[in-house]
Amino acid sequence: MMGSRQEAQSALFYDFSIEGHVPTDHVLRAIDGVVDLSSVRTHLTEFYSSTGRPSIDPELMMRMLLIGYVMGIRSERRLCEEVHLNLAYRWFCKLDLSDAIPDHSTFSKNRHGRFRDSDVLRHVFEAVVAQCIEAGLASGQRYAADASIIAADANRQKSTPKADWNSEAIDPDDAARAVREYLDTLDDAAFGAASPVVPKFISHSDPASQWTGARGGPAYFAYSTNYLIDTDNAVILEVEPSRSIRQAEVGVVRTMIDRVRKTHDLKPERLIADTAYGSGPMLDWLVEKRGIA
Repeated sequence: MMGSRQEAQSALFYDFSIEGHVPTDHVLRAIDGVVDLSSVRTHLTEFYSSTGRPSIDPELMMRMLLIGYVMGIRSERRLCEEVHLNLAYRWFCKLDLSDAIPDHSTFSKNRHGRFRDSDVLRHVFEAVVAQCIEAGLASGQRYAADASIIAADANRQKSTPKADWNSEAIDPDDAARAVREYLDTLDDAAFGAASPVVPKFISHSDPASQWTGARGGPAYFAYSTNYLIDTDNAVILEVEPSRSIRQAEVGVVRTMIDRVRKTHDLKPERLIADTAYGSGPMLDWLVEKRGIA
């Protein structure tokens, strides 16, 4: 017999539990079982005022950003929409059905404020790596290093040829934020000091990005994201951005190796990388100064 037509009806009370609607094998359950983000609040305490309205919980924002990374949600506007609609996302963020979702603008405001000033994203990253080491997922005996090219959000039509670029003629007080940040990196081994060669084009909106044709197609503005990976279980131990040129990428590997040694007291026996990382001064540094094969 055909059932009656289904019609939604409002109810005064609901017997409902988000916990019961999240599958036991959901990836966020596995992450929630091993990742501890409770230290975020302590790390950010001094960056909040003791007066005024209560802020959005910073751990909530970290959990939302983690969802965006794991689920490949690059837009923070869409991330807020997905957390609003998806029960598993609400569960992971410790939100009830009636709890409000932060506005997407909250993330950008904090990224250029508290998150940057406190280096909280670096703190979360290193805390997760420490938990992986404690759980035996990373031994630090063998590293693998490489770089991925990430296209910058910069327009070729709004750039300056290298012959017309003169950083000494720029007044930092009058320059845009992106230009001021670029000027601050001119002595950084991963950016301005990586190579004396001036790029063919320099972007107005993102001058620290590199004009590159590394992928063999049309050139574009980009960065390199450099990774140092423990080969036991492919755990990323370190990450550092640089210009998309080999000199910068090779130099950043030194920075990452030393940072892991200082932060987590790990010293590798071997480094796996392509031939560009094992030539000249870099090879001498690995073998003689760090005892790495």
